[in-house]
Amino acid sequence: MTTAQHVTARPSGPEIPDDAAEGPDTVGAATALLEAYDHRDARFFASATRTLLAHGVRAEVPHGDAPLHRRVTETLDAQLLDGHENPVVVGAVPFLPGAPAVLAVPETVRFAPPLSRDPLAALPVAPPAALDWDVRPVPAPEGYAAAVATAVERMKRGEFGKVVLSRTLELTAPQEPDLTALLGRLARRDPSGYTFAVPSGPGRTLLGASPELLLSKRGGRVVTNPLAGSTPRSADLAEDVRRAAALLESEKDLYEHAMVVDAIRDALAPYCRTLDVPERPTLVRTAAMWHLSTTITADPVDPGISALELACALHPTPAICGTPTDTAREVIGELEPFDRGAYTGMVGWGDANGDGEWVVTIRCAEAEGRTLRLFAGAGIVEQSSPEAETAETAAKFRTFLQAVGVEQ
Repeated sequence: MTTAQHVTARPSGPEIPDDAAEGPDTVGAATALLEAYDHRDARFFASATRTLLAHGVRAEVPHGDAPLHRRVTETLDAQLLDGHENPVVVGAVPFLPGAPAVLAVPETVRFAPPLSRDPLAALPVAPPAALDWDVRPVPAPEGYAAAVATAVERMKRGEFGKVVLSRTLELTAPQEPDLTALLGRLARRDPSGYTFAVPSGPGRTLLGASPELLLSKRGGRVVTNPLAGSTPRSADLAEDVRRAAALLESEKDLYEHAMVVDAIRDALAPYCRTLDVPERPTLVRTAAMWHLSTTITADPVDPGISALELACALHPTPAICGTPTDTAREVIGELEPFDRGAYTGMVGWGDANGDGEWVVTIRCAEAEGRTLRLFAGAGIVEQSSPEAETAETAAKFRTFLQAVGVEQ
């Protein structure tokens, strides 16, 4: 595979060793960036490798007909030629192909070690402000269940293999929510996950805490970590363990997960010399869910290929769209009564060397004025139950509902 030639850059941020120990440099460094976030002019991204806080806009990636990764490369190269030593692009890519991405090169970027290595991230946080939220589901739960039933019937007729169907909750408060405090609660609830807050359009902010890495690249190492097949956590320890064990043996969930892993293997194969794909998934947990997880590593043929180009080759995976992809997109358009926008797209950062991290935009909400629009979805296969899938989306809403103080 060939990629556009581009100018070589210096590393965009500090190299954070995977085995870095806690020390004076880590205590308070990541949480300071988290607390300094301001949605009016900042972009925030936290992962297992670093915490990033960016301010201002030096350049925006233009919308156009050229592939997104090429437009990003051209934007970063122009910044290098203009004297910007370490340009980084940060932002969100939407679900639908051809829809405008919201990516920018910030004026300033500050880095810190991961939140998970900052002891201050474990300190208690203030509870959410007592706001009288008006909650409106779109569609209503029974409408969502009916859509699942329709999809299952169509799969039984052989029209497609899988589709991911989503629903939303529209929360409106008497006053604008404190997005900095909301982001802090999301990040501290699961500091080892992927927490983000970036603009998604004029007056809109996309924020969330995703458990799923779409793709990262650092030097010659590529990692992708698909999640597919889920079950809600339980507050009772014995029941929680039982649910986790059952998920590992669930024929329906293992089938759904295998579809995603096979699709990612096939998409990456043309770009890679080697691919290491484990035979069976393992489990990862968030505060609300158990997920089947497979960590795939790869060695690209072209070491200069960018993380974003590889991520675009994967996007959308069957984990957030379905299979076949084009048919699943059509079904989503028919059965979901809203525009996903940035939801189930990708969010992250990339530098002029091609390194970067892009995560799947789930467990998220879009804030606009006094309104928060929450999203949750579930993978539907022929064995799916409308009641179970509706319950799964309700469990996935908990991440955000608890952060804003809404009882489900």
